[in-house]
Amino acid sequence: MQRIYCDYNATTPLDRVVREALFATLERGWANPSSIHHFGREARELLDDARYRMARLWSCKPSEVVFTSGGTEANNLAILGTARLLRPKGKHLVTSAVEHHAVLHTLDYLQHHEGFEVSRVPVDSHGQVDPDSIRAALRPDTTLVSVMAANNEVGTVQPVADIGRLCRERGVLFQTDAVQAAGKLPFANIHQFNADLVAVCAHKFHGPKGAGALFIRSPLLPHPTFHGGGQENERRAGTENLPSIVGLADAFERFVPTPVFEPGRMLALTESLAAAALDIPGVHRRGHPTNRLPNTVAFSIEGADAIALLANLDLEGICASSGSACSAGSLEPSHVLQAMGVPPAECNALLRFSFGRENTPAEVDRIARILPIAIARARG
Repeated sequence: MQRIYCDYNATTPLDRVVREALFATLERGWANPSSIHHFGREARELLDDARYRMARLWSCKPSEVVFTSGGTEANNLAILGTARLLRPKGKHLVTSAVEHHAVLHTLDYLQHHEGFEVSRVPVDSHGQVDPDSIRAALRPDTTLVSVMAANNEVGTVQPVADIGRLCRERGVLFQTDAVQAAGKLPFANIHQFNADLVAVCAHKFHGPKGAGALFIRSPLLPHPTFHGGGQENERRAGTENLPSIVGLADAFERFVPTPVFEPGRMLALTESLAAAALDIPGVHRRGHPTNRLPNTVAFSIEGADAIALLANLDLEGICASSGSACSAGSLEPSHVLQAMGVPPAECNALLRFSFGRENTPAEVDRIARILPIAIARARG
């Protein structure tokens, strides 16, 4: 069976050229970059080169680039480290209701275990945050606002530059999870987000898993969340995953300034599928109609649930995804759809197709033919 992969928002295949750069580093840069002998210095040279490359791409100082194990750690370091650093100033944090769990669960932890207050601002029916809602949530003791650049479930793009601008006017730090934006939206430099902290992740744009990066605007020094060493300018202890870091820098260089998810081609795929899917009774498109990731199209399905939908598609060789967390046969409703005001029964039935560079119009045509059958089976 010829399988069709439509889950690029979850992860992307490792690019062949990036893989070669990673393997070359395994051969040449196997030593510990903190060692002062010849092999350690050779590894340090590769690490420094990767940091300088990221700094050039971001138009920032090399010291403002912190390598992490991925987007989750980058978001955790940004939020935990900054909130704890600024605790004497205030313990109020602001976020949106549709953030990735790497952000929401981190804020929940601060609220339930460290005495912080968290305001979760609502979104509209398209899943978009109104900057005025952020403005209204700010208080004299607010120290950090965290709003994602683009939503992983429905693809809605947030007005982060506007939110960052108003935070700066109020003297509040702003963090954005840009994991889904990199490689899908135009990128000039890291400052386009107007954020003090920006998280990215390599495996979302054909880089390796296990590598991410956090931009930290100087002179901000968040408290580290890992302890036991002085790596990453004492912001992230632990021996660096050098091959994956080099892979991250290589993938970012190749696939982010010129988005690997080519907008025009991606829009043609998603709009073609949307046109076919919306002919099926009880299928509703979710997300912003225009301000969205070009590769992402999401639907809620009446009379079905995500597990049945995904299983029936997989039987036909179509690999899609859902915003719901499927684990051990249990199904959690999509918190994103809930925040958007979608009927409760449909919050269990989010179906997301996220396309990438390997997808073709012929594959979308096949999905369009199979989708009504898979939905009928799931409803049955």
